[in-house]
Amino acid sequence: MEDYILQMNHITKEFPGVKALDDVTFGVRRGEVHALCGENGAGKSTLMKVLSGEHTDYTGELVLNGEKVTFKGIKESEAAGIAIIHQELGLIQTLNVCENIFLGDEICQNGHIDWDQEYQKTKELLDELNLKVSPKTRVGNLGIGQQQLIEIAKALSKNCKILILDEPTAPLPEDDSENLLNLVRELRNKGMSIVFISHKLGEVLSIADTITILRDGQTVESRPAKEFTQDTLVSGMVGRELNTRFEKRNCPIGDVALRVSNWSAYDGINDKWIVQDVNFEVHQGEVVGLAGMIGAGRTELAMSIFGALEGEVTGKLEYMGKERPRFKNASEAIRAGVFYSSEDRKQLGLILTSDIAYNASLSSLDKYINKGIFISRDKEYAKVKEMVGKLRVKTPSILQKVGNLSGGNQQKVCLAKALMCEPKVLILDEATRGIDIGAKSEIYQLINQIAAQGVAVIMISSELPEVLGMSDRIYVMKEGRISGEFDNRERTITQENVAMAATGGATT
Repeated sequence: MEDYILQMNHITKEFPGVKALDDVTFGVRRGEVHALCGENGAGKSTLMKVLSGEHTDYTGELVLNGEKVTFKGIKESEAAGIAIIHQELGLIQTLNVCENIFLGDEICQNGHIDWDQEYQKTKELLDELNLKVSPKTRVGNLGIGQQQLIEIAKALSKNCKILILDEPTAPLPEDDSENLLNLVRELRNKGMSIVFISHKLGEVLSIADTITILRDGQTVESRPAKEFTQDTLVSGMVGRELNTRFEKRNCPIGDVALRVSNWSAYDGINDKWIVQDVNFEVHQGEVVGLAGMIGAGRTELAMSIFGALEGEVTGKLEYMGKERPRFKNASEAIRAGVFYSSEDRKQLGLILTSDIAYNASLSSLDKYINKGIFISRDKEYAKVKEMVGKLRVKTPSILQKVGNLSGGNQQKVCLAKALMCEPKVLILDEATRGIDIGAKSEIYQLINQIAAQGVAVIMISSELPEVLGMSDRIYVMKEGRISGEFDNRERTITQENVAMAATGGATT
């Protein structure tokens, strides 16, 4: 018999109106990286929540080290050696590294925290991960890549035997992603079993020993990673072949929709200029990519244009052929026809405790006012249903809570919210982050349709293939400035061209 540390047999889990898992079987061997792949909504996160004890009302059995187990909560699964690190990190930004690692599991002597022992163990964990920071460093002062490693250190402090990584590289730049993947390999070589969930299929094929594909809550196949290619992975995940991810647009590019000149933005909290002397424009019917490393100033530029950045902003703004004062706030920008869709959909883009209809129409309610003060729910719901159908949001009802949707479907609700405002300029910040290949393809097609209608699209993305595949022109930012500009209408610009500009090399 093969040496399985974990077996999940015939797991079925239902939510109201939805069977999230349907007779799923999943097994992990000792000392392997087992990738779990599937579209958003396929059941990956639900399966891991069953394993971690977050979901307890399911049918089927869990077998750990050859013995049947049931977990009534996360504490019990952690005690059994299972740790899960979610895409949204659970660290407390105001606490230091040591305090975060031992939060809830403090080492106590005679009723008091033994800080000396905690700091010593923290240092040992950081050394093991080759992370050169002090245990007393405030977590909020660390980069996102370092914070990921702190989460792993926290898991190791609990004598973790099975580590679940849910989209661990989604928010990371390439260098940090590669460092994390190397760490995963080291942990595997030391005998740890790792469940790796990612939509970055190249990473999956480079890191995994075994791959299991879920689709519509069911196990499609499970076999050695070396037997897969990206094409067969995609086909298994979506149930069909995606012949092309990026289709070249043939729509005409019109006049300048929005232009900023000598544009700068000042961050009073950190006492520095975060956008400096930027000259930038986007035309009607054009998709402009905005590339750069994390912290380069892309989001800050977008938010300053949208009127949502606190602090001083200087420079000239031209909109639809006329110079005008900068937008005072987001409401003014939206009324004018400029919409910014945030990269942080859960904190800034959506209200997770409210339903789809409420979220989708929140920024455009004035379009459904009847008799001066009342909202026509019939008109509002009809438009939301139309948009949900157009975007293929997987939901039994527009009254479903957004927090119950998968990440990809949450992102589609963000897009529905933007499109219901009928924007003339649409700024999409990391619109496909954490989304599966099938949903990405649908969003790319939608962006092409929006551009074909004459909307000017600004697309901020950290995925270079996406920037190159979707953009007519590309601006690259570095340290708050434009460090490169490329005409990409013939799709001849390479990843090396953009990477060089992002790191201080070529600029044209």
